[in-house]
Amino acid sequence: MNDISARLTKCFQTVFPDLPETSISTARQDSVPAWDSVATIMLVNVVEDEFRIQMDLERLPEFSSFDAISAYVADTVH
Repeated sequence: MNDISARLTKCFQTVFPDLPETSISTARQDSVPAWDSVATIMLVNVVEDEFRIQMDLERLPEFSSFDAISAYVADTVH
């Protein structure tokens, strides 16, 4: 697990404390019952704080999986 994945996993654990850590890397909005629009905003806020970035809220519908958010963060921080 690289640094971004490890840090992003912690972000997901903050927003989705009931989600098993082993399920986080494959988490998708349609597979996590607690992942609604409010949780998406909370997740974006936690990720922005953790990585000290500003996420493009116009792209909010794209942030629907761990992989999508990880790719966005990787593009933004490098």
